Amino acid sequence: MITHPYLAIACLSGVATHRVSVTVDASKSLGPLPQTSRFFGCDEPNEATQLNGSALIKELGELGPSQTYFRTHNLLTTGDGSPRLKWGSTNAYTEDETGNPIYNWTIVDDIFDTYLERNVKPYAQIGFMPKALSNNPDPYEFYFDETLSYNVIFTGWSYPPKSYQKWAELVYQWVKHSVERYGAEEVNSWYWEVWNEPNIPYFNGTEHEFLTLHDYAVDAVRRALPTARIGGPEIAGGGTGASGDYLRQFLQHTVDGQNAATGQIGTELDFISFHAKGSPTYINASAATPGHLQMNVSAALQNARDAFNVIKEFPTLEHLPVIIGEDDPDGCAACASPAYGYRNGIVFPSYTAESFVRQLDLAAEYGIDLQGTLTWAFEYDGRKYFDGLRVLTTNGIDKPILNIFRMFGKMTGDRVKAQSSAQLALQDVVVNSVQRATDVGVLASSDEGSGKVAVMIWHYHDDDLPKPDAQIEVDVHGLAKNCKSVKLTHYRIDDNHSNSYTTWLGMGSPQQPTSEQYETLRTAGQLQTVGRPKWLRLRGGKVMVDLNLPIHGTSLLVFER
Repeated sequence: MITHPYLAIACLSGVATHRVSVTVDASKSLGPLPQTSRFFGCDEPNEATQLNGSALIKELGELGPSQTYFRTHNLLTTGDGSPRLKWGSTNAYTEDETGNPIYNWTIVDDIFDTYLERNVKPYAQIGFMPKALSNNPDPYEFYFDETLSYNVIFTGWSYPPKSYQKWAELVYQWVKHSVERYGAEEVNSWYWEVWNEPNIPYFNGTEHEFLTLHDYAVDAVRRALPTARIGGPEIAGGGTGASGDYLRQFLQHTVDGQNAATGQIGTELDFISFHAKGSPTYINASAATPGHLQMNVSAALQNARDAFNVIKEFPTLEHLPVIIGEDDPDGCAACASPAYGYRNGIVFPSYTAESFVRQLDLAAEYGIDLQGTLTWAFEYDGRKYFDGLRVLTTNGIDKPILNIFRMFGKMTGDRVKAQSSAQLALQDVVVNSVQRATDVGVLASSDEGSGKVAVMIWHYHDDDLPKPDAQIEVDVHGLAKNCKSVKLTHYRIDDNHSNSYTTWLGMGSPQQPTSEQYETLRTAGQLQTVGRPKWLRLRGGKVMVDLNLPIHGTSLLVFER
């Protein structure tokens, strides 16, 4: 007889007792499906030019037909270009003994060449402060590991310039050089933004000093390329408290403040950006449940909601595209904690599906043109396999999280009407997260050009605990009535599919895998299907599919004519 509550829960795992009905009407378009998941970034720009980094950039460039963009810190930071945790450098700006500028674009060009040669475009962050320009340069370099306090990183690169004119000229020369190297048409397709999270110690200056820094940088970009796409302010958090005040004052300044660089009124923006983060915790063991990780998707959704509220205060700006320039389950990719134990397995991709789609729904409610939800995760060379940091790959092995983006990349065309009988109300998730009933969510698309209908279904809960499978009946109608059959390909992320981590655990967690083991891990890291594609007969433009979906599993059903 089972008496321990957790054991009773565990015995339910894999038993299909949670019945769910999913209905998709492929003929009911909700407008073009925003391709928000095509944005990525990291602190360490130099990782992109390493062997595993350049390979991952190539994978990101192959995610789907929509363009992938990459944002990174430290593109103007002083140093020799060696990568390490939370650090990067390009030595783009130094000065001679008399204070004259010396520009060197070698490392920056190498980074951007790596992107562009692999079908990834820059989301170019203008920062951080070169040592020769910082008004408080020492100490400048730092060394960080996951055991240290985050605050050790905020050194001389985080300060305002000693000369805004020299700062502006640096930005002008960089953009001018980019146009000369890549052409105006190419550079016009990039995103540009100034700094990172100026409302916390990433910028050790006042808000007035940031607005001045921003005005000079934007004016310099426009002088070099008047048609460049530039926005901001990439603040940490959403629109409440100090974060909200910062965003509000920034937007107010761009509308009717005096531009520090031009003396005119306002600073033109092409998009608005801010950051949204979840807030995971580790729940200690109790009599009822074991110790376990608990995610908190509502924290990120509330960041988005609050920022949307601030944006709506400005009628002349509310039409602008919005990008969540970092959109993650927690606030530090290079930190380690029991609360960050979601990063290797299938909690991460299911959280991402839950968060990104809910943010799309929230944006639709507010009339916000949400165009990007950027994942701040890349890769670190020279680390142990599956070391628990927030990365997409580990020593060249794709982690399960990368496969959710492969799924998103297969969803093209229009978003179409889709409902799940077990999908929680949006406002319930915004306020309470997903800590009571599980959430079986659905997102569907239809692409007339390719003749494909795609249905993503995820089974999510904040708690990383065993739960019953969802037994799902999927009813897809509104398909072309002149077709007699469709081909179904069923992609899956769970413990047994698209999961290099469980494969690695099954090998005994080797830190020096054999060549055969490594190839097995590489294969396990790819997006996999449940069986082979199969042809299904249509009846009146309708098809039915049954599936079982384990907790934190994600399925993508692709129907092709």
